[in-house]
Amino acid sequence: MAEWQVQEAKQRFSEMVRRALHEGPQVVTRHGEEVVVVVDVAEYRRLTNHGSDFADFLLADPDWGDDVEFPRSKDLPREIVFD
Repeated sequence: MAEWQVQEAKQRFSEMVRRALHEGPQVVTRHGEEVVVVVDVAEYRRLTNHGSDFADFLLADPDWGDDVEFPRSKDLPREIVFD
């Protein structure tokens, strides 16, 4: 990953974006400390898994196959007393 100081990143922003698209993540530093990483949007979405969650997965009706079992407890439910 290439490193850019904040001032340099501001002055050469277009180049930094181009390099993030073609060469991979670009690290921006402030006072020698890494503060942000510039990545292309496809990589960002892959890393954050935007747009899907577990509920979406279940709603998509995944094919579990024939050999997958979902064991359930055969215990009776506990009694609940309402006062």
